[in-house]
Amino acid sequence: MTLDISAKEQQAIAALLEFPLVSAITGRRSRRFPVGGAIPAGALAFSSSKPVQPLSEVERALVLATVTGVTGWNFGISHHPGYAPALPNYSGSAGGRTFPSAAGFHTTEFFFTDDSGTYFLSSRDAAPDPDEDWLEATVKRYHKLSDQRIWLPREEPYLEGHNTWIANHPGSLLVIPVADLAQHLIANLAFFLQNGYGVYDDINHRPIPGSDHPSLRHAGDPFPLSFVEQYTLAEASAELITSVYNGHLLLGGLGLGGWTFDGIDRLSILGAAGNPDVPGLGLHVEHDDRWPFPNPTGLPGVFETLTRPHVRDAEDAVERFTERKFGRGGPFHPDTPGPWADNAAVRGSAAPYDETFRRLLTDEVRYIDDTFGKVPGTVPSVHILNYLQAQHLDTDFYDHHFGAGAYLATHRDHQEIWH
Repeated sequence: MTLDISAKEQQAIAALLEFPLVSAITGRRSRRFPVGGAIPAGALAFSSSKPVQPLSEVERALVLATVTGVTGWNFGISHHPGYAPALPNYSGSAGGRTFPSAAGFHTTEFFFTDDSGTYFLSSRDAAPDPDEDWLEATVKRYHKLSDQRIWLPREEPYLEGHNTWIANHPGSLLVIPVADLAQHLIANLAFFLQNGYGVYDDINHRPIPGSDHPSLRHAGDPFPLSFVEQYTLAEASAELITSVYNGHLLLGGLGLGGWTFDGIDRLSILGAAGNPDVPGLGLHVEHDDRWPFPNPTGLPGVFETLTRPHVRDAEDAVERFTERKFGRGGPFHPDTPGPWADNAAVRGSAAPYDETFRRLLTDEVRYIDDTFGKVPGTVPSVHILNYLQAQHLDTDFYDHHFGAGAYLATHRDHQEIWH
């Protein structure tokens, strides 16, 4: 689709670009009450007299570009004495996005839903194009999955109790970042191997093949698997929250309400609630008596993690992971454009994955898969934590229940400026 921006919206965007960053930070609050909303009881009971108002296509594009957008080239890791004169080979993507990623792994992708339907928005491997408008580039990446908003019952366990009145409310935009923990774990296993460390299975108290290989600088001193997987979970969680936090800051400049939160059940939104009437995003789900929860693995043909059934085996997973980094368009292919004066020389200088390294990495991934039945072994293959909800604010609620300063001038003037 293309984005049609009216003259009035162009003026509004120009004003938005002048909104101070410090004002966005200091003015950030969770503003949950939308037009068309209602709190039925309690000290803050209130019913909106205004109709539900979805975000315009331009408002939606601005939020999504700020959360997911490609903003230039990833500068990578500049130096490591253990690699010199080679360039460290950590990055997973050549592009840089609006939010940070540990070592440039960039394993997070995005879904979103609103009154017009449910969509996938991929940006982790998108290359920046200086000749293309940023909003238009974002809109071109929308992939519509359904004409329907994701439906969740307004009750526990699907929504936390305090969110049953408002989460995924009609008229709202719900942005859903998802982390490919299978790929992120492989990236960390590769990271530790490249830096000379193997991994030890501290769950079953036995070594993982290759941890004492003589090619490793720290052979015989492996990291515990549970630590590496918790490290993976924490790094990916940082991508999830910083992406939607950027969007939350933008809401103040736009004069929209909304907030970041984690009060929607992860399994329900992914499609693993166990209730056929609540399909969520409809991801493929695996079950195993060894696991405390079902394990969503991906949406076939749309968002596929590097674990079975989306890969044949550990060797296939490592091949795909390596191709993303060193193949055409990847961060370490000499033909990939970039920010340096001599891009081919910089990208081509990255430390390669030799045959021994690939075998060690494949052996680690195979061990985890064989032992635990999935990758990662002790944390989910797909991780969801934070959401961003954006909606038109009903300032009447805040005028009724709050003192001065509950919302910004941009909220007060939003309808005049944008509509």
